[in-house]
Amino acid sequence: MEPGAGHSSQTELNIDRRETAGNGQGTAPDRQTLPKSFKNAWEGIVVSIAEERNIKIHCFAAVMVMIFGCILHISVTEWCICFLLFGLIMGLELVNTAVESVVDLVTEEWHPLAKRAKDCAAGAVLISSIWAAATGGTIFFPKLYHFIIDLFSK
Repeated sequence: MEPGAGHSSQTELNIDRRETAGNGQGTAPDRQTLPKSFKNAWEGIVVSIAEERNIKIHCFAAVMVMIFGCILHISVTEWCICFLLFGLIMGLELVNTAVESVVDLVTEEWHPLAKRAKDCAAGAVLISSIWAAATGGTIFFPKLYHFIIDLFSK
């Protein structure tokens, strides 16, 4: 079998798109402006929050962490850790959504590689969420314990 055989239709389609992109001269399309890039990124965030169940759960968890952080007076360092973890989890959730969307775009049929891609992306979110929860527990449980003890000792 010749190298690249069996991949010709998708490969040719991708090459055709590159050759006709932009001004029709076979060059890449003009780069979008920075404000347009930010607008597109914001649109991706808003659409994901509106349509994806799991990112809504992560947003709810982040709000709860902020409420408990205020009540329990966590330190600046602890706030920074929480904000970093919010960004990590939300960012990975957006990447997971992007992977799922691209896989769904590429194939409507079940394929083991499509399953692997989706499972790995979801696994990245899951493992990061587990470690974020463990980190949150390390920050919050001692403070919550002392808060409850102080509440009942008065």
